[in-house]
Amino acid sequence: MEGKTVISRIQKTVRPGETRARRSLYLQYMVEPFFYLSPAVLLIGAVIMVPLIIGISYSFQSIELLKPFASGWIGFENYGDLWRDRKFWIAMENTLFWTFWSITFQFLLGLGLAMLLNTQFFGKKLFQALVFLPWAVPTFLSALTWAWLFNPVIGPLPHWLAALGILSEPYNILGDPKLAMWGPITANIWFGVPFFAITLLAALQSIPDELYEAAEVDGATPWQTFTKITLPFLAPMIAITVMLRTIWIANFADLIYVMTGGGPANSTQILSTYIFTTAFRKLDFGYASTIAVALLLILLIYAVILLWLRKKLVKI
Repeated sequence: MEGKTVISRIQKTVRPGETRARRSLYLQYMVEPFFYLSPAVLLIGAVIMVPLIIGISYSFQSIELLKPFASGWIGFENYGDLWRDRKFWIAMENTLFWTFWSITFQFLLGLGLAMLLNTQFFGKKLFQALVFLPWAVPTFLSALTWAWLFNPVIGPLPHWLAALGILSEPYNILGDPKLAMWGPITANIWFGVPFFAITLLAALQSIPDELYEAAEVDGATPWQTFTKITLPFLAPMIAITVMLRTIWIANFADLIYVMTGGGPANSTQILSTYIFTTAFRKLDFGYASTIAVALLLILLIYAVILLWLRKKLVKI
């Protein structure tokens, strides 16, 4: 009984000290850093949130520069017009087509180039510089160059395609509603491949060589090595790069606007170009903000789904 009494007394005398120590550590390592970071966090939050809130508020207003006296709050009227807007749904379909094929080819070609650059061969440094060159070219210049390449009079591509039998004759591909979208997609593939090549090459170089050596000793085929070692290690990076690039491409109006202007007959009109033309051609900032909010919600849903999938892949 006396021993238990002594132990209980020791516990009573130690616990308050432990509590104070834990509280001090909590304040030091959990609260104090955020206290020092709070000015930067507040500034960044204000820079991000204030324009976002203002932009969303515009979608509930009628803001047409050509009708300055008709401005004001109109509630969900813009969203009702958006639901009935045929151009919006055409732009939505074009956005999915444009984003899917751009991402698919950019990723596959970027992965292939990353795996090639992860090996040793003569002239690797020069080849690596050439691979990364498109990423350094201004978007406007890229769009003008590719528009010239597709020109049926002075551009070589229509003549080459006709010589290969793909086209019946060299004509303006960017003026054909059925084929026009492939012009900006081709330019976007050329422009975006270096992004995947750079990021995936960095991820490939972080994979331990011992794993490949062990697989070679075990007699694994190149395909088994790729599927069992390379892809699982690349999966988290692939998820992040695909998510970022998808968001950028869906918002990437420059190439399409310079090459086709959204035509012919809205066949290359995507949501980001529709936002631009509505705001700066029709000068209807309220309706343009409504389209932008719709695009924002679509991309948010996509990002949440992809991050959830990435979490599952990391657990594996």
